[in-house]
Amino acid sequence: MLKIDNRVISLNSNPLIIPEIGINHKGNLNSAFKIVDAAKRAGAEIVKHQTHTIDDEMSEEAKKIRPGNSRDNIFSIIKNNSLSAEEEFKLFKYVKFKRMIYLSSPFSRNAVDRLIKFGVSAFKIGSGEMSNYPLLEYVCKFKKPLIVSTGMHNLEQVKKTYYFLSRKKMKFALLHTTNTYPTIDKHLRLNSITQLLKKFPKIVIGLSDHTGDLLSSITAISLGAKIVEKHFITNKNIQGPDISSSINEDQLKELIINSKRIITQMKGDKHKLLKQEEITRRFAFASVAALQDIKKNSKFNSDNIFPVRPSSGFYKVKDYNKLLGLRAKRDIKKGFQLKLTDVKKN
Repeated sequence: MLKIDNRVISLNSNPLIIPEIGINHKGNLNSAFKIVDAAKRAGAEIVKHQTHTIDDEMSEEAKKIRPGNSRDNIFSIIKNNSLSAEEEFKLFKYVKFKRMIYLSSPFSRNAVDRLIKFGVSAFKIGSGEMSNYPLLEYVCKFKKPLIVSTGMHNLEQVKKTYYFLSRKKMKFALLHTTNTYPTIDKHLRLNSITQLLKKFPKIVIGLSDHTGDLLSSITAISLGAKIVEKHFITNKNIQGPDISSSINEDQLKELIINSKRIITQMKGDKHKLLKQEEITRRFAFASVAALQDIKKNSKFNSDNIFPVRPSSGFYKVKDYNKLLGLRAKRDIKKGFQLKLTDVKKN
């Protein structure tokens, strides 16, 4: 179980759908407000941001690194698409005003300090920071719940972080993640959800989904994911490094509604006969009937009797083999079910 503010995420709760603003606002506070408004209209309980403090986050060498989903270097992308501390605090207050939970990923100690000063109730740890143990050590000092993405790491590395956080007595969730933008189907590896659930049964498992549609998120929830994080934008036609991995307001609303349907209506009990299936059962199941006219004293065989629908006859499928070789007690017309009085007992 994980608790963020008053929101409990557990085996029996509705999944927590996290729309991520990220840097989709392009460093514009008003754009960020509009994205929050859209998330609220769609039914979101929470929004996620990225807290960047560029000088404390990257070295000069970052100016030489270009992500696969952009023409610019990563230093320029982050510098040009981040909010200042003052702007982000306004965003934090706006989210609170909307009665939503504010979640953000810190990428440096200064970013952690900024978020602590705001009064956040939890941290999101990105895949790149999952194994940055000096930064995790600093984050753990504040004893806030963590949602940790696991992309770009193998299971042994995930286990190392799991034990690191467990020793610190942290409350945390792990999200299966693929860090390609957008993620294509064959790179999703959704069986990792099942693997993580089996390996770490005491914590919440989820998906950070970088596809541009909903199928992988819905599938992950069906597999047991209790958190789904999706990049979110108001207009998918604009340019930006994360736009191709983002969903819009209508898609977010659909995801939230369907995620609840899976848990509250579709999962249900284990395999058993439903009372509501009885009507269908009557015509879908079979009982033994005559395939041809059968004379009195004739032997029953596979040519003259067989189980056919409906199931309203006396002799059911389970009785068929026992009837073979027995004799007809009276004439039986083709197409009629066998009755108890039709069969001679040896």
